Amino acid sequence: MPPRHAATDPGWRAVRAASPAERRGPAHGRMTFLGHSTLLLEVDDLRILTDPVLRDGLGPVRRQTRAILPELFADLDAVFVSHGHHDHLDLPSLRAIPGRPTVIVPRGFGRLAGRAVEGPVEEVAPGDRLVIDRVHFEVTAAEHSGRREPLGPTGPALGCVVRGSRHIYFPGDTDLFAGMEALAGTLDVALLPVWGWGPSIGPGHLDPGRAAQAAALLRPRLAVPIHWGTFYPAGLRRVRPEPLAAPGPQFADAVERLAPGVPVRILAPGESIELDLPG
Repeated sequence: MPPRHAATDPGWRAVRAASPAERRGPAHGRMTFLGHSTLLLEVDDLRILTDPVLRDGLGPVRRQTRAILPELFADLDAVFVSHGHHDHLDLPSLRAIPGRPTVIVPRGFGRLAGRAVEGPVEEVAPGDRLVIDRVHFEVTAAEHSGRREPLGPTGPALGCVVRGSRHIYFPGDTDLFAGMEALAGTLDVALLPVWGWGPSIGPGHLDPGRAAQAAALLRPRLAVPIHWGTFYPAGLRRVRPEPLAAPGPQFADAVERLAPGVPVRILAPGESIELDLPG
């Protein structure tokens, strides 16, 4: 399939993302939001997919966007799983990824992930540092439960920072925590979770206002809301659509009040943006 530009429909329900770049290297930087916490990050020579959930739903929680195109996963280098919850560590989605990318999981989840993939599985913990295709990858802490309910393993909830020609922070699921301050002023992009998959969110999550506080603390060159607008309980969208559609714009409004120097880009599921270096 020839390369093409990213496109989405105005109803926020189509996934028609950009195909893999023809050329990679130090001048390349692109990010594709695939919904919820699934993103394809391309920095220099690295292509890494986060928290892949590629199916139409998880039980009664259904995808409100169209399916993800398979060519997006050509030549993946790595997959990062932030924690063991089913909407982040989805074994059928891991099985669907072609090739043998390295799958990076929290310590304690290597055996579980290994059931779904044929390639290498790397267990990590906060503070670990890797180099993948000459791009630095730092594992950070997250303020969130890492237990896989109901009877699965337990491990830490994690985030990560990709540090190449662009520095991108993906926090996984988290609430505000003191360690965020160590990243302040070092980031080109902060991908901040602003909701979840239902009409309310529980502890260990950021809502739009608290995510805006995180943006004020981190001071990235760009903030992008994630973990919203993708999954929702079957049938509930007809009677309570606001929690599905509102958190991204609410985050942008809150950042304008709390961190007016931080630009926000709201992406529809499937939309890609080029991460241009400052001129």
